[in-house]
This record gives sequence, C-alpha cells and structure tokens, in this order.
Amino acid sequence: MPEQIVTGQKVNPEKLARAKALRHHMTPAEKCLWEALRRNQLDGFHFRRQQVIDGYIVDFYCHAKGLIVEVDGPIHDQQIEYDAERTDALIARGLRVLRFRNEEIMQNLEGVLDQIRNACST
Repeated sequence: MPEQIVTGQKVNPEKLARAKALRHHMTPAEKCLWEALRRNQLDGFHFRRQQVIDGYIVDFYCHAKGLIVEVDGPIHDQQIEYDAERTDALIARGLRVLRFRNEEIMQNLEGVLDQIRNACST
C-alpha cells in the first residue's frame, strides 16, 4: 500500500479548488456511487471523493487499500489516451484503478459494488 500518497503532497491551490467544485457538481452516476460508498458503508472501507493525487483529481479513493475508482461518462470516449496515461502514472505510484461507465453504475450498482468490494479484499 502506498504510503503518504495523499498527506504531505503539495497540491496546487487551483487544483484543490477544482476538486472542491467537482464535489459540489457530481454527475448522477457519481452521486449514486457516493451514496453507497460514503460513511464507510462498503464493508467499513473509507473512501474520499474528488481526491487530488499527484496532480490528478480521482473520483473516489480508498487510502487503506490504495484503490482508485473512476466513473467514466461520455467525455472519456474522447480522451482515451489521456486516461491511459493517467492510469499508468497512478499505477506507477502503486495504486490500483477500477473504471466503471456511468451506465454500469446506474443499471448494476450492486455488481459494481461487488467488484469494488473484491478489489478491497485483495
């Protein structure tokens, strides 16, 4: 598990403000998933939303398990290369990244939660 990935990092104030704004303007799929993850509801695992890590803003992050959960909407169809580079950079930091499409979350939340639960258990 990566140590000090969040604490002790220098975060650009503009990036921090952007993360805060994203927390206030979550997509419906992000809201749906957050309702299931917040307050340690998923087997006691603590998730943060819109967490800045290495200059990237990740949708959800479980520090104890080094797990990032990304929610992908239509914009991600246009930024495939950027997403791949971003994922590679995060993996290089020792983190694991799970990606889910908006539709997957909205239509099969329990299945998504099972996959996150499984990732947290390994």
